Amino acid sequence: MANITAADISKLRGMTGAGLMDCKGALTEAEGDFDKAIEILRKKGQKIASKRQDRDAKEGCVLSGVTADGKTAVIVCVNCETDFVAKNGDFIAFTQSVLDVAMNVLPANAEELKQQEIGGRKIADLLTDQMGKIGEKIDLGCYEKVTSEHSFAYTHMGNKLATIVGFDAKVADAQVGKDVAMQVAAMNPVAVDQKDVPQSVIDTEIEIAKEKTVQEQIQKAIDVELKKAGINPNHVDSEDHMASNAAKGWITEEQVEQAKAIIAKVTEEKKNSIPAAMIENIAKGRLNKFFKESTLMNQEFVKDSKLTIAQYIESAQKGLKVTSFKRFGLN
Repeated sequence: MANITAADISKLRGMTGAGLMDCKGALTEAEGDFDKAIEILRKKGQKIASKRQDRDAKEGCVLSGVTADGKTAVIVCVNCETDFVAKNGDFIAFTQSVLDVAMNVLPANAEELKQQEIGGRKIADLLTDQMGKIGEKIDLGCYEKVTSEHSFAYTHMGNKLATIVGFDAKVADAQVGKDVAMQVAAMNPVAVDQKDVPQSVIDTEIEIAKEKTVQEQIQKAIDVELKKAGINPNHVDSEDHMASNAAKGWITEEQVEQAKAIIAKVTEEKKNSIPAAMIENIAKGRLNKFFKESTLMNQEFVKDSKLTIAQYIESAQKGLKVTSFKRFGLN
């Protein structure tokens, strides 16, 4: 049996980042052969990986950056299971190394990024090694990129949220690019402008707006009839409230039954009598509000509510346009 020294264990730990006892065990099993010991540790990591596939890796480190030419911005997230690991300096450094490769190679997607190498080894294998070293499920949770004439990146403090934004021309004042990237982080828009919102999203918002309008009109009519009957609408706005308020003596059982009858009658009468034109007009108003709140160009600028983002950009650099953006955050 090979004589495994503390120096050997320390050397293997320095080479692999694995724990002391794991290194000692691997060297003992490999009879002092470092190459075999490293392979044993890798296999251990792979075994841990297979056992961890059903675990949730909802924590992690999110970082962003811009290529040297300023044209492409990238977001990378490496997921783990606990916030403790996510805040670890070595884990953050590993995520940064993945980001550096992503910015250098600009692969087409996350799977292609995993096939790139760091120090002669594929990122996919290094992720497995991290599982063996840390003992948690580790995976590449996000890879996004934006390529434009000039791109900017913003990573929010704590490495849980990052955004990237592209512009159609060189941005004279870098603060403008940073401001827009921070706006995306703060307000989470769904598209650059109204014309960029998918029709499926618009259709869904219209249906929601119509349904909400109908429900509001019905509720107004119900409230009027309840008040005429001497019943406080707030006491009968749900089955649970009816039961609890009756138990407290705030309303009688007779009033509960009367309220139920009024609600059923008014709902049936009102739902088919609301003018379609009124529903359409109110729904359109709500859709416009959605565009204002959820599209980047139409949002109020968080630093100056008197300006929209479109107005802010135009005032800073005439004719400048946002071409695209990406946002990724951990819940």
